[in-house]
Amino acid sequence: MDILTSALRAGFSVDAAYFCLAAIGLNVQFGYAGLINFGQAGFLAVGAYGFAVGSVALGLPFFVAIGLGLLCSIALGLLLGLPTLRLRADYLAIATIAAAEVLRLFFGAAFQDVFHGRDGISGFSAGFQAANPFDQPFLGYRPADLWVMTVGWGLVVIVSVVVWSIMRGPWGRVLMAIREDEEAVRSLGKNVYAFKMQALAIGGLIGALGGFVVALGQNSVQPDNFSFDLTFIVCTMLVLGGAARIMGPVVGAVVFWAFLSLVSGILGALTAGQDPVVPAWLMTGDQIGTVRFVLVGVALVLLMIYRPQGIFGDRKEMALHA
Repeated sequence: MDILTSALRAGFSVDAAYFCLAAIGLNVQFGYAGLINFGQAGFLAVGAYGFAVGSVALGLPFFVAIGLGLLCSIALGLLLGLPTLRLRADYLAIATIAAAEVLRLFFGAAFQDVFHGRDGISGFSAGFQAANPFDQPFLGYRPADLWVMTVGWGLVVIVSVVVWSIMRGPWGRVLMAIREDEEAVRSLGKNVYAFKMQALAIGGLIGALGGFVVALGQNSVQPDNFSFDLTFIVCTMLVLGGAARIMGPVVGAVVFWAFLSLVSGILGALTAGQDPVVPAWLMTGDQIGTVRFVLVGVALVLLMIYRPQGIFGDRKEMALHA
């Protein structure tokens, strides 16, 4: 029972909230527009670092620093989209994965007095936590985590409603038409390049919100928080929940983190004690962190074989003619 309770708590944790925002942004880019973005971690990184640098190095007010992080994410979308969106989809994929890694290495090595290298930036969430209305733990969450979760999941609800609204309108219908048949949309006089650029920027903007949540949740911004693993997990969540569905990334994030916690709890129970169920030569407690991702990878492979559209998705949504 404790394992199930821990899994449920993990499904609605701070980590689940910011990964969910990243997945919603990727859903706008990939699910609705058909843009193959393998660098969503880069958008989270520039959003988080823009906010942290604005707060600590520049001494900007909280919401002004948030605005700076959002502007940085838009700038990244423009820099990536301008040279690549007129080309084939695989060029965007190459550019985004390279940009995310370049940014991670840049933040960890350049301008040590500003970015503080691999130690990252910290000490910018005191004002945010000062407004914390929670003073007691609840359901196993600390008061600080409860406040970040409230803001994070509140952003998830707001962003989901906004995405649902715009995708039901003319702009969203054009975007989905571009995903299905770009040439047909171009023949109707629509500026396909502009719509793609807007989708890339909006998805990155939503991803930057996830960067703010992880920064506030950890009270620090470090380059290792934005490795390629983050993008892989976000893609997994989107595929699990279903692309081009409003609830897809939300359910995908909750199920993913709950399943990951459940697997960790079960493996921990099987390897605990002097006479564990799983012998030490097969697996030890120190290997749980690696083995759980192996099992998640196997589950993802099975998902792609038997239900590639995910929980809520439609198989046609995954058939991109890139």
